[in-house]
Amino acid sequence: MAIIEAKSASFAYDGRTALNNLNFQVKDGDYLCIVGENGSGKTTLMNGILGLMKPKSGEIVFGDGLKSTQIGYLPQQNSAHQSFPASVYEVVLSGRLNSRGILPFYSKEDKEAAHTIMDSLGIIPIRNKSFMELSGGQQQRALLGRALCATKKALLLDEPASGLDPLVTRELYGTIQSLSKDMGITIIMISHDVRVAVDYASHILHLKNRQVFFGRAEDYKQTEIGKLFLSGGDDNDSI
Repeated sequence: MAIIEAKSASFAYDGRTALNNLNFQVKDGDYLCIVGENGSGKTTLMNGILGLMKPKSGEIVFGDGLKSTQIGYLPQQNSAHQSFPASVYEVVLSGRLNSRGILPFYSKEDKEAAHTIMDSLGIIPIRNKSFMELSGGQQQRALLGRALCATKKALLLDEPASGLDPLVTRELYGTIQSLSKDMGITIIMISHDVRVAVDYASHILHLKNRQVFFGRAEDYKQTEIGKLFLSGGDDNDSI
């Protein structure tokens, strides 16, 4: 069943079209990677899915009872994220804020959910450490935990491995893949690294201000555009 579907969706900034006529479906448990050059519309689409931007035409439709406010989101890491004056546990638990409504305190269920998620991500041993003292990889796991605390169905990730070394990047991508395979979480991720993306993702959406390709990762490898990007062609340099 499709939980997110684009139906002839187009987006524009100040009257200028940024994305034109998108048509794709993301089903329960899919791991979709969005690729394309800088300025191709990847972040615009993510903003549309999050409800931060309305389509100029067409629509983004949610199924299986999913709402845009119930999607976990891990944005690109920046200096602001790195300076959280909180423990790992507090960062992860803060993902439950949206689900609390008007309740002033975290519930027992909130705390148990945070503990379960930290355990699944292997960060229980550092739960009491200051977020600011962590390595880049540990910080990303904590932020991933926070995003997971906000959802039971879908995660949107924007360049989650940016700035991480190759080994930590592989470990993080493996963790994200297990969330999809083992927990049934639907993953939608922007990535600049197409080679890694096709190794882990089930589906690829390639954008160039329009939909160049949408389908299974294995099929993408056989397309002309897929072969170009995977071979390190000129287009791949600016993804």
